Amino acid sequence: SGASTGVHEAVELRDGDRKRFNGLGVLKAVRNVGEVIGPAIIGMSALEQDAIDRKMIEIDGTPNKANLGANAILGISLAVAHAAANFSHVPLYRYLGGDRACTLPVPMMNILNGGKHALDSTDLQEFMVAPTGLKSFADAYRAGSEIYHALRSVLREKGLNTNVGDEGGFAPSLKSNDEAVELILAAIERAGYMPGRDCFIALDPASSTFFQDGKYVLLREGLSLSRQDMVEFYACWVSKYPIISIEDGMA
Repeated sequence: SGASTGVHEAVELRDGDRKRFNGLGVLKAVRNVGEVIGPAIIGMSALEQDAIDRKMIEIDGTPNKANLGANAILGISLAVAHAAANFSHVPLYRYLGGDRACTLPVPMMNILNGGKHALDSTDLQEFMVAPTGLKSFADAYRAGSEIYHALRSVLREKGLNTNVGDEGGFAPSLKSNDEAVELILAAIERAGYMPGRDCFIALDPASSTFFQDGKYVLLREGLSLSRQDMVEFYACWVSKYPIISIEDGMA
């Protein structure tokens, strides 16, 4: 969901009625929960999570959940998991992860926005910091916050605006996509962390937004790249910068 979605992402079903919530209402998804999914799974055990999830996917019948809506399917799936955890008298994380579950995912924090999330910024849409080298989730969360505020200082010192994009990351007007990465690396160091050891960079380019007529068009670089060229572009970045994740890199 959001200002842009990858062409292969699960569909968040919206009503499309411009008279209600500018077309973003979810009455269709709610109706699917009550009239389609509900009757199909009533009577199934909440302990059969996999069977219920597969049943909903079967009813939907599309590769991207376009009929029922991922928002309807995910809501039911999570409700089932919560119900089963309550029935089993265990916390949700333990029900899903098992008795030895003790690890939280590392947060990836969106701190610089481009693409459809910000006008006159980078071609690539999301630049995130991933503090994977720290000992705990709390330390990683703290690092992300400190780096975000350090980035504000770096931008101000360079005379760049500190307005934010649709998802809360800064959205400065930059000359190149590389400049965005360089600014984040400077912010990581400004906050007292080491790039490539404490903190890394993750990308969500939202490549379908700059894929035009079979080419990846990077206006900031003045480039029109083939599929292979785009792969080589990313490979060059990964060799040059501490990048550990690329989501939606190809259209």
